[in-house]
Amino acid sequence: MILVGNQRGGAKNLALHLLKEENERVQVHQVRGFASDDLQSAFQESYAMSRATKCKQHLFSLSLNPPHAAELSKQDFEDTIDRAEKQLGLEGQPRAIVFHTKNGRTHAHAVWSRINVDEMRAVQLSFTRRKMQNLSRDLYHEHGWQMPHGFVRHEARDPRNFTLAEWQQCKRAGRDPKKTKEIFQDAWAISDSKAAFANAIQAHGFVLARGDRRGHIAVDHNGEAYAVSRYTGVKARQVRDRLGPPDGLPNKAKAHEIAAERVKTRLVELRTQEEQKAAHRLAQLKAEQDRKREAQRAAVMTLRQKQAAERAVQVEAQKARFRTGMLGFLDRLTGRKKRTEVQNCAEYEALKHSHLDRLRVQKAQADAENQRVQEKQAFIAARRNAITSELMQDTGRLDQSLQTSRDDDKEAFKRKRRSKERFPRRSRGHDGPSL
Repeated sequence: MILVGNQRGGAKNLALHLLKEENERVQVHQVRGFASDDLQSAFQESYAMSRATKCKQHLFSLSLNPPHAAELSKQDFEDTIDRAEKQLGLEGQPRAIVFHTKNGRTHAHAVWSRINVDEMRAVQLSFTRRKMQNLSRDLYHEHGWQMPHGFVRHEARDPRNFTLAEWQQCKRAGRDPKKTKEIFQDAWAISDSKAAFANAIQAHGFVLARGDRRGHIAVDHNGEAYAVSRYTGVKARQVRDRLGPPDGLPNKAKAHEIAAERVKTRLVELRTQEEQKAAHRLAQLKAEQDRKREAQRAAVMTLRQKQAAERAVQVEAQKARFRTGMLGFLDRLTGRKKRTEVQNCAEYEALKHSHLDRLRVQKAQADAENQRVQEKQAFIAARRNAITSELMQDTGRLDQSLQTSRDDDKEAFKRKRRSKERFPRRSRGHDGPSL
C-alpha cells in the first residue's frame, strides 16, 4: 500500500477536494474529535484553533492507495490509519477518514488536526515520508504483495561499488542479521522469478546457489550461506514454486568463488585508486614545495637588494657627515671626526644586525614550511602503505577462505564417493532368474 502524506493548510479547499463528485462513490467514514460532524465544519474548526498559534499548516493529510489486485476491508484501512497515527505521533488528535471508489478501486484519505488543544500548539512532525515508507514496506511484506522497486532499501551497497570507507565500516561492524533479513524480504517482495530474485540479492553482494539439501541458499563473499526460505520468511515450497528447482544453480563453493572474485576485483581497484590518489597528492605537494622554494629564493634576493640599497643610502649619509677643508682640520683637532667615525660604525653594526635578523627570520619560516610539507608527505605515504597493506591482507584472507572452501568441497565429494562405493545402490529390476 502506498502512503503519501503532507502537512497543509487550506481547510476549505481540502474538504471540497475530498468531497468531489468525480469519484464514483464518496463516503465520510469517520469524523472523530471535532465538535462538528461534517467535513467542512470540522476542518474549519481546526483552522479556527490554529489561529491561536503560529501554525499555518494545521492539517496532516494522508492518502492510502492499495495495489490494484488487493482487496481490503474498511477495517484493514482503519488499522493501517491507526498504525500511521501512532508512528506520526498524532495519537488522540482529531481526525477524519474518507473512502473514495473510482474505476472499481477503493482508496482512503485520512486527515488529522495538528493542533493540540490542551497545550495550544501544533504537534511536531519529523521524517514523515521515511516513516510512511517504512510502514508501506511492512504492509507489502505482511500481505505478500509485490513491492515497487522504489521501496527497496539501498543501505547495503553492492560490494562491487563500495568505497574504502564503506568496506572498512562493514569489516568493523559485520553483517547485521536484521538488515540481512530486510534485504532478502525486499528482494522477495519485488521479484516474480528466479532471475529477478537473483539480480535483487546480487545487488547486495549475494549469489543464489544450491544448498547441500537441494534447497535454495544465498552465499556472500565470506562463504557464509543464508537459507532463502528462512531469511525471506516464506515456506520452502513457496520458494521452490517461484524460483523453480535449484538444479541449474551453482553449489555453495562455486557461489562463494563468484562472490569472492567480485569483491577481490573491487579490492584491487581500491588499492590502485589509493595508490593513484597518494601519488597525485605527493606530486601536488612536491610542486607546491618547488613553487615555495622558488618564491623563497626570490624573496631572499629581493631582501638582499633592498638591504644593499639601504646600505648605500647609509654610506652616503655617513660620508656627508665628514667636513672638508679647514672645518675638517678643526674636526680632527677637536675630536669631532673621531666621534663621527664611532657613530658611523655603530650605525653600520646596527644595520648589519638588522639585515641578519631579517634573513634569519626568512630562513626559519622557510625551514618550518619545508618541515610541514615533509610531514605531510610522510603522513600520505604512511597512510597509503597502511591502506594498501590492509587491502592486500583482505585479499589474502579471501584467497585463503576460497581455498578452504575448495578443499572442503573436494573432501565432501570424496566422502560421497566412498559412501557410494561402500553402499552401492541396488537395481530396481529383478536380477534373479525368471520363473
